[in-house]
Amino acid sequence: MKSLLQKVSGYVFAVFGVAAVTAALAPFHDRLSSTTVALALLLIVLFAATGWGSRPAILAALLGVICFNFFFLEPVYTFTIADPQNWVALAAFLITALTAGELSARAKRRAEEAEAGRREIERLYNEYRIAAERARQAEVFEQSERLKTALLDAVTHDLRTPLTSIKAAVTTLMDEVNADEEVTLDDEARRDFLEVIDEEADRLNHFVENMVELARIEAGAINLRRRWSSVEEIVAMARARAEALTRGHRLEVELERELPAARVDTSLIAEVLYSLIDNAAKYSPAGSRIKISARRAENEMIMIAVEDEGRGIPAPLRERVFDKFFRATSEGAASLGRPKGLGMGLAIARGIVEAHGGRIWVESGTGAAGVRVVFTAPVGDEELDNEVERDESIAANFSR
Repeated sequence: MKSLLQKVSGYVFAVFGVAAVTAALAPFHDRLSSTTVALALLLIVLFAATGWGSRPAILAALLGVICFNFFFLEPVYTFTIADPQNWVALAAFLITALTAGELSARAKRRAEEAEAGRREIERLYNEYRIAAERARQAEVFEQSERLKTALLDAVTHDLRTPLTSIKAAVTTLMDEVNADEEVTLDDEARRDFLEVIDEEADRLNHFVENMVELARIEAGAINLRRRWSSVEEIVAMARARAEALTRGHRLEVELERELPAARVDTSLIAEVLYSLIDNAAKYSPAGSRIKISARRAENEMIMIAVEDEGRGIPAPLRERVFDKFFRATSEGAASLGRPKGLGMGLAIARGIVEAHGGRIWVESGTGAAGVRVVFTAPVGDEELDNEVERDESIAANFSR
């Protein structure tokens, strides 16, 4: 219905448009040139072609010829043409009107085709975008499911292994106590089982602490208790904690002379260093060297590094090893040549180092093999710290 009205309106415009121009100019036909009248009627043809296409334009052109002849060419009010030049003028008007109308209509069609093409391209693009978004969501969901499965396997493994050892040790000790069971253990065997229980309980506790620490770092809830600490003190704390881990390795320490003190949370920076020593001990051959070094770096920083003689880490993965749960995925474990696990240590280390304003990275070892993990910690500004402490003291006294 709407299309029919639009078509009819074009013919109506052609009729009434020519009629209106004729009615307006006819009273002045003796004072108007034929060119002026022809141009006025030609405008109606162009408007009809532009708005409704070639057919209403043809109707307007034919009506314009009739009105031009009847009302404006001598003798007026007749269809007789006395002057041969008027035949030329009438023919020229008709050809010009038809040509201009066709050109205008063709331009309108091309514009409509271009608009239709634009809408089609936009529709296809929207469909493509929707399809791509759905595919991306499906891929993200699939990756999320794979990661969830990998995390579940890793958590199960990290929990089940110590629990299995504890359960086996406790069961054996209880069997000895149970009078119905013929199990006899000497003092050394009992001590070994108790050591297994103690070590695996520590392992479980460390696992839970790591989970809590990682959650705190991600939530931005890490609180730094900064104090002045020497690098020697930090290294000593980490070495003492890692003593059992490094018994099968040659541990070397190389510290630059007259290193400045660092304004850091000593326990957390020692935790970072311990984590790096732990990784070096786990993933390098027995009897190999583990080297701890420290020197002064640019921008008032201290650079601390732990180097081992293991198989190393491929260059494309040196940034990703700091991602949480990277080793939980098959890709991460296989590419590093390490067993699957949660791999939270380096993620926690990066969070602690970045909270201090430093950075951490992996580079090749100085030898033929191995890896060198480096991080920086701030030296600090003693004058600024004294001002902060004085302001805090004043604020505390004022609050009292």
